[in-house]
Amino acid sequence: MLYAIICRDKPGHLQTRLDTRAAHLAYIEKTGIVRMAGPFLEKGEMCGSLVVLETDSLDAAEAWATGDPYKAAGLFESVSVTEWKKVIG
Repeated sequence: MLYAIICRDKPGHLQTRLDTRAAHLAYIEKTGIVRMAGPFLEKGEMCGSLVVLETDSLDAAEAWATGDPYKAAGLFESVSVTEWKKVIG
């Protein structure tokens, strides 16, 4: 199943994102369940994330989100995890 993780950064935390980016990308590579991902932009500046996972359960997707180095760094103001159905693309 596919799950979308939608994260919004805390205002003024771009440097936290930049400082933690390498660890976040390494986590994505290490876990091997990310099917697509990228930052949200506001006026050209990163301000959140969309990550689509392929995993067996909502619990597994939530565990992945909890283990994200961005979360550990306190980057996010909000995180939502929901089942997602790919229709186009």
